[in-house]
Parts: sequence; structure tokens; C-alpha cells
Amino acid sequence: MADDSTFRDRDVFGSYAAIGDSFTEGVGDPGPDGTFVGWADRLAVLLADRLPETEGFRYANLAVRGRLLDQIVAEQVPRARQLAPDLVTFCAGGNDIIRPGSDPDEVAERFERAVADLTSVVGTVLVTTGFDTRTVPVLRRLRGKIATYNGHVRAIADRYGCPVLDLWSLKTVQDRRAWDDDRLHLSPEGHTRVALRAGQVLGVDVPADPDQPWPPLPPRGPLELRRDDINWAREYLVPWIGRRLRGESSGDHVSAKRPDLLPL
Repeated sequence: MADDSTFRDRDVFGSYAAIGDSFTEGVGDPGPDGTFVGWADRLAVLLADRLPETEGFRYANLAVRGRLLDQIVAEQVPRARQLAPDLVTFCAGGNDIIRPGSDPDEVAERFERAVADLTSVVGTVLVTTGFDTRTVPVLRRLRGKIATYNGHVRAIADRYGCPVLDLWSLKTVQDRRAWDDDRLHLSPEGHTRVALRAGQVLGVDVPADPDQPWPPLPPRGPLELRRDDINWAREYLVPWIGRRLRGESSGDHVSAKRPDLLPL
């Protein structure tokens, strides 16, 4: 059975490649130079710290925002197979699931074929579930589809011996401070908490507890919450819908930020 608390088949990983969409690229977590950091980059640092200084840890991030599952399979999975790192994190299918008319059962079938492909050449493939969207406007309506897909992801992980990064059960990211202003991508603190949980799943002694409660916030009235929702819809939701109607993606003309296994 896949274990979503710790995974100890390996003491250390010498190389790591991350594949996926905006979540894994790190959107919402800008670095000093404007390049997104994100949970996968932060996990890479945690893994590198476990390796003796005499051994060089290498890391690639192939993820590109807006990518659908089939695009990830066509563009990123072959590159990950070619790199053949000790560890791959594979988060995909979320952009498919939120599309109208999508079938989580069918998406999961395609996801499983990719997992089977990766596990044939990669030492460890960590897969992720989707977030619980109960508190997210618009996306809360898709909660049942996401839960169905998550069930498939867990079953696939069991079949292929993959550790599971269970984002659904990470309750601390349901706080609004864990999310960027667009409410679709994590904030820097949200990415940090996911990286810490991923480290725990892989058996890393992490420097902080991802489940640590947030400091209390002052109460907010219904009028203030309503105003925030209206501003969010105007600034983020309407443009997002417009891109979908025009067949555009936020990842058009975007390339992977770290396409090779390079030393950290």
C-alpha cells in the first residue's frame, strides 16, 4: 500500500525531476529575480540538504503552467524518462478536471498509463491528490469530481508502489493566507507547507510542521467578504473564463524553467 505519511525505500535521493502544471512550476511564489520558486524547488532544497557535500544533488523542473494531462505526458514525461532521476514528482490532471464535461474516471485512466511509463525507468514516482476546494468560490462545485479523481490516484499509487502527497488532507492550506490573490495558486507560505508535507512523505526530517495552525485573524464582516469576492471575480475570474473561451492558456509561449538536471 502507498503510504502518505513516510516513505523509506530510499535513504537519500541524488537527483529529482518535477513534472506538472502551474502548481509544480511554482506560480504564486515569485523569487527575487521574478522566476517562480514553488513547493517543488523548496522540496529539492530539503532533499539536497540530506546529501553529503561530496555528492552533488541535481534537480530539474519541467512543469509549465496551464498544461493539461495529455500535454504533460507528451512533453514532460519523455524528458523525465530520458533524465531517469532517482525521484519524479508527478502532479497532473487538475486542469482537465476543472474543465466542463470532463470525466475523472477517464482522466485517471490516462494518468495511470503515464505512471506505469514513469515507474518503468524512475526509482520513485511521488503522485499528488487534488486540494479540497470546499472554501474556494466556483471550484467548490467541482469538489465531488476532485474527490473521485483523488480516489483513483490513491488506487494507482497502491498498484505501482508510489508515495502519495495527499493535498486533500493538508487542512492548513484551506486558510486563505495559503493562497495567492487569484485563489487558484498557492502563496509562498502555501507552497512552503506543501514542500514540508512532501518532505515528510519521503521520510525527510523537515524544519517545520506543515500542520502548524495559522495565527488568528480579526473577524471580517459579510460586506467585506462580498466586496473581496466581487473584486476577485473582476480581476481574476472573468479574465480566466475569457482565456478559456478563446482557447488560450497561461502557459502559451512558456518553457520549462529548469529543463535539465542541474546542481542546486
